[in-house]
Amino acid sequence: MTNIAVEHPAQASAQPPSFAELTAAFARIGVLSFGGPAAQIAMMHRICVDEKRWIDEDRYLHALNYCMLLPGPEAQQLATYIGWLLHGVRGGIVAGLLFVLPGLAVIMGLSTLYAFYQDADLVAGLFFGLKAAVLAVVIEAVIRIGKRALKTRFHRILAALAFLALFALALPFPLVILLAAVAGLVRARIIPAEDVPAPTNLEARPPALRQLLTLLFWVAVWLAPLPLLWLLAADTALPDLYAFFSKMALVTFGGAYAVLAYVAQVAVEQYQWLKPGEMLDGLALAETTPGPLVLVLSYVGFLAGFRHGGGFDPLLAGLLGALLTAWATFIPSFIWIFAGAPYIERLRGNRLMNAALSAITAAVVGVILNLAIWFALHVVFTRVGAFELPLIAHSGLSLGMSLDLSLPVPDWTSLDLAAVAVAIVAAVMIFRFHQGVGRTLIVAALLGLALRTLT
Repeated sequence: MTNIAVEHPAQASAQPPSFAELTAAFARIGVLSFGGPAAQIAMMHRICVDEKRWIDEDRYLHALNYCMLLPGPEAQQLATYIGWLLHGVRGGIVAGLLFVLPGLAVIMGLSTLYAFYQDADLVAGLFFGLKAAVLAVVIEAVIRIGKRALKTRFHRILAALAFLALFALALPFPLVILLAAVAGLVRARIIPAEDVPAPTNLEARPPALRQLLTLLFWVAVWLAPLPLLWLLAADTALPDLYAFFSKMALVTFGGAYAVLAYVAQVAVEQYQWLKPGEMLDGLALAETTPGPLVLVLSYVGFLAGFRHGGGFDPLLAGLLGALLTAWATFIPSFIWIFAGAPYIERLRGNRLMNAALSAITAAVVGVILNLAIWFALHVVFTRVGAFELPLIAHSGLSLGMSLDLSLPVPDWTSLDLAAVAVAIVAAVMIFRFHQGVGRTLIVAALLGLALRTLT
């Protein structure tokens, strides 16, 4: 059997692709990757596993579970991982960039139109329909990811507990993910299972010094813009913007669905980059573009730069804000893959690692369900309050910690029947007639425009 170097660790069942073939395939994926992470993960599986047979099913799922464990956009990380498996570092860079750049270009263009024309009746009507249609798209994501991840009763219970922890108790997402991983490890130790056969043709452990230098290099690339911003744009929102999204890149698990509520709260209440409700407009924009849904963060960056650009031209500041946000958000994906994947590849036969990763994937389903309900309330109702009940108050006995029951309570008099109608149409198109996300959103936008015009 031919030895494969660490830089090219994939062992495909068909002829490995040339670099040009890899580039062409991921250019195609980047342009056509509509529909959010579920659709994007399915597309990469169909092309790389089923059609091209570049990697096998087990290796694809192992890479997917590792990427679900990481903070940031799991679909882009998976693209980077596959590119790295097939053509080393340059393959990972090309695959990761091609997955993001088409959507980034589109979201920057749409953000420009939104910033200049969002008060116009035409744009307002279009976005009204898009926001309602996003609800159906998110619900579909829950179902599709759930079918893939929740294959056992244990995983279904984990997903339910993760949902309750976020929806009713507002526990931090990293804590929920950590608890899920621990639960998976404990279950794997308690319940006996057949040994997982160790994968063959794996290289020796990568040199620690080389991996450390790889880590330091990509961290330096990631943080390179920050000193320039402090020096040249200190009186704008750009330094705060870059610093905030650099921090978010380290703690935002589960992609755009998981991070949306927190970013919206901070961007609106603390920094006042956005107005209430504009994050939903941004997610609707991201749904209409290819690439990761977390591109919605570049929309936030554009509006922050556009409105708080100091002495810069507003359009230039907005474009810089969008680019800086994308840099802060997506460069860490290359760090996690290039520094960590060589070690993760050696754990493909480890039953405990697989148990932890699959438990995390199950918990993410609960996260997306939580967001689906959050969306439903804020799309269907124009006013949503909250019911809170202390469960564990601050005290010496509780070690200074508190735990509150917090449930959203809609104002039923604020029910938006037009939004309900558009959401139903979108759901029928997706679930009954199996229409694509792009076509569904176009129809919803036109319907929203018509209803807004009539009312």
